[in-house]
Amino acid sequence: MTEKLFTKNFTLLILGQLTSLFGNFILKLALSMYVLEATGSAAIFAGILSAATIPTILLSPLGGILADRADRRNVMVALDVLTGVSVLCAALFISENNAIAVISTLLIILSILGAFETPTVQACIPTMLQGDNIMKGNAVVNQVASLSYLIAPMLGGVLYAMLGLKPVMYASVVCFFITALFECFIKLSYQRIQNQGGVLQIVKQDFLSSMQYITKEQTSISKMLLLTALSRFFVMGITIVGLPFLVRTVLGFNPKYYGAAESALAVATILGSIAAGVLAEKLKIHKLSVLLATLGIFIIPAGIVFLLPVNVIIKYGVTVVSFCGMQAIISIFSIFAVSIIQQRTPNHLIGKVMAYTSTVTLCVQPIGQIVYGFLFDRFYSAVYFVLIPTGIIVCIVGLSAMSFFKNMEREQQEVSA
Repeated sequence: MTEKLFTKNFTLLILGQLTSLFGNFILKLALSMYVLEATGSAAIFAGILSAATIPTILLSPLGGILADRADRRNVMVALDVLTGVSVLCAALFISENNAIAVISTLLIILSILGAFETPTVQACIPTMLQGDNIMKGNAVVNQVASLSYLIAPMLGGVLYAMLGLKPVMYASVVCFFITALFECFIKLSYQRIQNQGGVLQIVKQDFLSSMQYITKEQTSISKMLLLTALSRFFVMGITIVGLPFLVRTVLGFNPKYYGAAESALAVATILGSIAAGVLAEKLKIHKLSVLLATLGIFIIPAGIVFLLPVNVIIKYGVTVVSFCGMQAIISIFSIFAVSIIQQRTPNHLIGKVMAYTSTVTLCVQPIGQIVYGFLFDRFYSAVYFVLIPTGIIVCIVGLSAMSFFKNMEREQQEVSA
């Protein structure tokens, strides 16, 4: 009998994620608009956001340890309550004189809390679901995040324009408290782990045991992390830096065209998540190498079109379609990769391993942006020298991973047998 996907626990988790992500997106949008109006510089807010990611990168491994040693339901509730309280305090104390300092402090606090929340939420999914439902569950989580990203900024922008910063902050507080309320009704089995030694010794022991697991006992996990990191490096570097550069600077279109391209990317992400859910039982592991190669194939037309003597509208259309294809494919690949890692990791290590996954992604993304920022500046008048080689490299990476995925599929079949 097929197990139910939307169990009570998973439904409550999804509802909580929906309200939490919505609150986060409208909050970040309102804060960015306020800083832009107050300082006249988008770079200042970008700098604040970049600095605020540092605590998440540094503390995520600790978040993974907490997720494996504490009651995950209680951790999620506490973190969302603390998030709501933090935003509420910031809204009460913010003024024109201290706005930048308060916003910077708030973003750092949210970054710290996020370092503990992400691995905890990801660790909950394989404890709530089994088998192919883990992949479908991750796809649903991805769809919720994409829908929130698509809808929340529009509503947040309207709210901010009509009411100002503080009402949007209060609205996000309500979202976080509603999330905590949903999570209170989640029921997860919890078995307390016997602690031996002090906090530092526990952290060291947990870190070493999890690292030994992914580097010696399950080397496929570390290889999967490497492939995920490589794919994110290329795709996020090209998408986050390349899309606005190509649309606004190279092609010379106005912000409306860029906004339309961003909306198309969000839709592509949603469609990719839906496809991942549909393919959960059909797509064999060895086909993931083909998926990676396809990712590279989608990049190449975006470069070729800049070699052809066609008008800017055609270049814009081909670029958007290529980038949407990349976004859909990376969404499918990421969902499958995370699900495979979750399925291959025992419950007492899942939090730490998922923390490493999010940390690797967070570290690789800014590196990709810096590298591709330099490359696009260097080849401003010949962007095909950036796009076509990148597509070829990603294709080669995908095809080179074919034997790895075949071995992984063979191992999976042996375990199932």
